[in-house]
Amino acid sequence: MLDPLPMSAALPVVRVSAERQSGAAPAAPVAVKISASKVSVFYGDTQALEDVNLEVGAHQVTALIGPSGCGKSTFLKTLNRMIDLVPKARVTGSVRLDNADLYGSGVDVVALRRRVGMVFQRSNPFPKSIYDNIAYGLRLHGLRDRDETDAVVERSLRGAALWDEVKDRLKQSALGLSGGQQQRLCIARAIAIKPEIILMDEPASALDPIATTKIEELILELKKDFTIVIVTHNMQQAARISDYTAFFYIGELIEYDLTSKIFTNPANKQTEDYVTGRFG
Repeated sequence: MLDPLPMSAALPVVRVSAERQSGAAPAAPVAVKISASKVSVFYGDTQALEDVNLEVGAHQVTALIGPSGCGKSTFLKTLNRMIDLVPKARVTGSVRLDNADLYGSGVDVVALRRRVGMVFQRSNPFPKSIYDNIAYGLRLHGLRDRDETDAVVERSLRGAALWDEVKDRLKQSALGLSGGQQQRLCIARAIAIKPEIILMDEPASALDPIATTKIEELILELKKDFTIVIVTHNMQQAARISDYTAFFYIGELIEYDLTSKIFTNPANKQTEDYVTGRFG
């Protein structure tokens, strides 16, 4: 099991030491929730990430940007060990949650994924009722009381800004919801078991602009209660919703800093070229 060790509240969010990771650390210290140090990932003989150093602050939205194939989704999967499910994947370096090593011996991966939930690129509701989509994870973790389950289902759907739209059809199939509603249902399902962190892998990429706006508004609301790390190809989206932005390119973390600085005054020319649309 992961020990609930205290967070390093005096540390800044960013401590980027590699030469190419040239963003200066933000001045304001915050509690560090996740700390990655010299993280490299290999798929067989192919290296997908090289020596990534990155710290994520609690109750903040951190965006991972970069062109396709640059390693941002790979990095995201190291944060709750979903990378373990990829054949021939191997991780070196250290990833720590509240200062506990996620890749240390004796880590309960099921318990880890309860603390670090994930929402995928395409909505993946279970072929069950709206109610049972939320209740499934609760039952899996031992909740049997019906009244308490009802309360958590409602709270989770309200938290995902979906309750008013589905409260009269909870017993209907989740597959009958629109794409945007299905994605919010998946977010409700993730938050029902009260994770500390939510990882989102391009959660709005398949949605129309109106549904995307609802997801973005929801993310800004959720960060009051959760730490959020989101992969996005949409730089405007990163600028709108994130506190910090990390720019990845060909397996390296090039720059990590305040989102406002990344998009207005990046320290690295390669970052500037990417965010201004010169490549990517």
